Formats: sequence, C-alpha cells, structure tokens
Amino acid sequence: MGNTFGHLFRITTWGESHGGAVGVVLDGCPPRLKLTEADIQPDLDRRRPGQSRIVTQRKETDTVKIFSGTFEGRTLGTPILMFVPNEDQRSEAYSEMATKFRPSHADFTYQAKYGIRAWPGGGRTSARETVGRVAAGAVAKKLLREQFGVEVLAYVTQVERVIAEVDREKVRFKDIESNIIRCPDQAAAERMIGVIDRVRKDGDSVGGIIEGVVRGVPVGWGEPVFDRLEADLAKAMLSLPATKGFDIGSGFDAVTMRGSEHNDIFRMKGGRVRTLTNRSGGIQGGISNGETIYFRVAFKPTATILQEQDTVSAEGRNVKLKARGRHDPCVLPRAVPLVESMTALVLADHALRHRAQCGK
Repeated sequence: MGNTFGHLFRITTWGESHGGAVGVVLDGCPPRLKLTEADIQPDLDRRRPGQSRIVTQRKETDTVKIFSGTFEGRTLGTPILMFVPNEDQRSEAYSEMATKFRPSHADFTYQAKYGIRAWPGGGRTSARETVGRVAAGAVAKKLLREQFGVEVLAYVTQVERVIAEVDREKVRFKDIESNIIRCPDQAAAERMIGVIDRVRKDGDSVGGIIEGVVRGVPVGWGEPVFDRLEADLAKAMLSLPATKGFDIGSGFDAVTMRGSEHNDIFRMKGGRVRTLTNRSGGIQGGISNGETIYFRVAFKPTATILQEQDTVSAEGRNVKLKARGRHDPCVLPRAVPLVESMTALVLADHALRHRAQCGK
C-alpha cells in the first residue's frame, strides 16, 4: 500500500497528526551500524515545529525513541521501530473542518475515496507524517556517509520571487544552518525572511524551491528503464506534502538548448572518466555517472491559510471557511530536512541494490 517506500532499504510510516504518536518501521538496514537516538534527533530538531517565528508555532519536542532493531548501540539487521509522541494537539481548532473542505487540501479527496477522514490536523495528509521519514532518513544518511562516503545536502534557493545565488559544489552544512530560512546566500535569506514575515501577518502563505545536492556517489547506482535513479528521486520528492514540481540537472532549461550545447563531454582526469560539464545532474541513462547529483523541488504555498475562503461542505452546500490553528506560512525551512531524508532513502536503497547485484 501507499505507506511503504523502498525495496531493500524499506520504510513504512504510521500515525496521524493528532493521534497518540507518529513514527516509522525501517526494514533492511544492514547489521552492525552504530546507531542510537542521538544519531537521529538532530534531523528531527531541524524538522520540528516551533523552531523559529517563520514556521508553525505548534510545540513539539519530537523526541525519538528506538524500540527495536538495535542492541548495545548497533543495528541488528532486523526491523527498526522509531516512535515520536504527539504532545501539543489542539483538535478544537479544526472542528469547523470536520464538515468543510479546505481549498487545495486533501480533505475532499480523502473523504471521497475512503468515506472517512481524520480531520483534526489533516490526519495522514499532515506534514506531521514526515517525522517518520526524517527519522529513517537520518539512518540512511549515516549509512551513506560511513559506508559509502556520500554526502547529502539540501537548501532553499527561492522564496516567491527572491532567488539565491549558491555554488552547489562549495556549499556546506554550516552555511545552510546559518539562518532560519536555511538558505546559504545570506543576503537573499534576509529578503526571503522578510517576504515570509509579511505574508504571515496577512494570514497568507508563500512557496519556493529547494535544491538537493549529493556528493560522492560512485558510478553505477541506479537501474535501467522503470527504476532509473532520477525517476526514484522524482517519486520520492513528489511524495512530500506541498510539492508541485521536480527537475534534475539542467531540467526544464534544457528545452532552450541544442544538443551541441547541452551534451556533457567526457574526458579522462586523474585516471577516471569525468564530464567537463554536469547538465545531466550526475545521472545518465538512469545510472549515476560519478558527478555531483543535483535537482530542484518546487513547493506550493501552504494550502491552509488564515483568510476566509469559499468552499463546499460535506453536505454539498457552498459555504465560507476561515481556518484556525497553527500553520506554516512557508513550508520551505522545515522541508529542507525532508528533501535530504527522501534523497538519502533513495540512495541507500540503490546502494544496497547495487551491492547485491554487482558485489560492490
């Protein structure tokens, strides 16, 4: 079913926004990897609500507990269950949404499909579901870093019409974490924060773009045809809440170029095949070519806004709705660790698949 992701490195997330807890079952993690809650908590802290004035003010510590799959600080190769309690549910803020569909949200489609929905907080459609992805993604990042030498980063490059200038080959984690919007371009970050502050005061929301960068992937990860590495990355990104677009390498800009301009020319350098440019984004024919993988993910403005809007009730009447509760005026600051986590989950899965098939 749709709650499970991956093949050899496989996760199943569980829990609703206003239920007792959320979490994940991770199956397929190799044994003997050093792992404790301390390896996972930092990424959950980057995702959690209430971390700055430009995100939702829901107060959650998002403290993770590992219930299975480890012994004496190492993985056993058995399923890893990670559990995060919900501590600050305020379901009364959603009472009107029990009978009214929020515009551009999943209320209507879930009701139409299942005939029932967990309306407090949006249930499984809430960004709260991503807690499990980030917990599992932290394990994937540790596996990639320690066993394969792979680094996964993501950062904000655009909010509304404010566009950052970032050198993806040089950007570092500390540059990304140096401000509350998680944009390495400090001047652009200040303008982005100003935009979010203004729309928040208006009870509105705004979207933007996050770029993902992966360094150190060897040649050969990925599969032909249906399980192409970029196809799995696209599926992973578009499974995240509020995503509306994905492109990799030159992406949609390639349509303005000719083949003679766009082709990545091969050269021998340091005893290995390299490309002079990287318009392919590190993947050719669905398989990594050893260059930096980079891609962009577009996020829409948050659907739930604090303005009165026209909508329809569950009884089929035209009505008005002004949402209440605590919501992100812009999802991007908290979505950065989500993009990193889903990237790491895809790459960890393909790393294990490559090892199983090719023995390396």
